[in-house]
Amino acid sequence: MQVNSTSTATAQTGGTQSKASLEKAAQQFEAIFLRQMMGAMRSASLAEGISDSSATDQFRDMADARTADSMASRGTLGIAEMLMRQFGAKMNASSPAAADAPVTDRAE
Repeated sequence: MQVNSTSTATAQTGGTQSKASLEKAAQQFEAIFLRQMMGAMRSASLAEGISDSSATDQFRDMADARTADSMASRGTLGIAEMLMRQFGAKMNASSPAAADAPVTDRAE
């Protein structure tokens, strides 16, 4: 038995989900980049402060991570937007071919 069918609703939903996944991944990448940049800036300090301790460093790292997440969600640097343009175009180029291809199921 051969079944040829494509569901446009399924194809559209899959496209929407993959776009949302790409947006989330791009935003997370920007957040990681910002965290690394802030960490590098913090490690470049010339001397220890009066209140420096491991607890202070830990809370500062947590605050930096939160700040990086916030900046990434706003698109402060535009890295996520750039990734969306680059990889979104590739997704759009490959999705019409995938949607037009028939689904074949052979049962014995």
